[in-house]
Amino acid sequence: MASLLKPESSHAPRIESVEPNAALPGGEIEVLGANLGPVSFRRPVAMLGDLAASVVMSRTHRMMLRVPLEAASGNLRILQNGAQSNTVSVEVATMVATGIHAVGNPAVDSDGNIYVTLSGTRGQETPVSVFRIERSGDMRPFLSGIMNATGLAVDEEDNLYVSSRQEGTVYQVTPAGAAKVYAEGMGIATGIAFDSERNLYVGDRSGTIFKIAPDRQIFVFATLEPSVAAYHLAFGIDGTLYVAGPTTSSHESVYAIDRNGSIAVFYRGLGRPQGVAVDISGAVYVAASLGGRRGVVRITQSGEASLAIAGSGIVGFTFVSGGNALVATSTSVYDVALGVEGWRAT
Repeated sequence: MASLLKPESSHAPRIESVEPNAALPGGEIEVLGANLGPVSFRRPVAMLGDLAASVVMSRTHRMMLRVPLEAASGNLRILQNGAQSNTVSVEVATMVATGIHAVGNPAVDSDGNIYVTLSGTRGQETPVSVFRIERSGDMRPFLSGIMNATGLAVDEEDNLYVSSRQEGTVYQVTPAGAAKVYAEGMGIATGIAFDSERNLYVGDRSGTIFKIAPDRQIFVFATLEPSVAAYHLAFGIDGTLYVAGPTTSSHESVYAIDRNGSIAVFYRGLGRPQGVAVDISGAVYVAASLGGRRGVVRITQSGEASLAIAGSGIVGFTFVSGGNALVATSTSVYDVALGVEGWRAT
């Protein structure tokens, strides 16, 4: 059956760009182009694959759309007054698991197993501390008995390290699930990360970044403004430690700390910055809001910031092999194809 829609013409809607072109279900994306506004007070229709996306705002050169909760990756097109636009590909994240309580980045081992927390509220004993999501997609209890499991990191031997913000303790857990205390006295221990020399860094959200050497000697590496939630840590290619953490400010910063512990503001102007990761070009990705839009923000080394993934409630972000990334909300983990390779210090 022939389509009744008119082919693209000078008066048809035209998509020039979609920013960002990756989103979680329910995330809001911006469409830039021409002839995108209402005609005779009727808003255009936006189709992502076979599903209609809610039009939040429509102007001649700009639209805001909400990705349908049931959407999958596909082509976006705009229909208006019997005409249709060109199509542009949009990547929609796929849910990997739900029923978790993440407060930071997921961790991934060399076999592709994903580790996520069931953290609970402060002082709450949850039945499972950490889940493991296997490559098959099965999510299984991996570790119990750690109260308020918060930060996660994996070393070269695939041992998992877990911080407890309740106990101020970091645990080392073997791939078989055997846990032991690795370090104590870490204050309100939140985000953790390894550098290339196998030193483990722990963010005490009350204002201290600790450095734990391979022989377990503990040093105060840097001091920052306390966070109201958690510190989130990630290392860059040159050994710079990037730290984010929500404070009481509405115009918050990501910090860059060099190997000597000297602190500089890497970028200022985010809302509630949380999970952090770095790609192989050195760009820093932060779960935060930028200009009132929530998602994962990409910040280049020259200080240019843009939204890389749209979505609300994001607390963690981690690259995985093959150009994909894991995005964690407080209750679920998603996989999204970004076409970007991440940097791993260890």
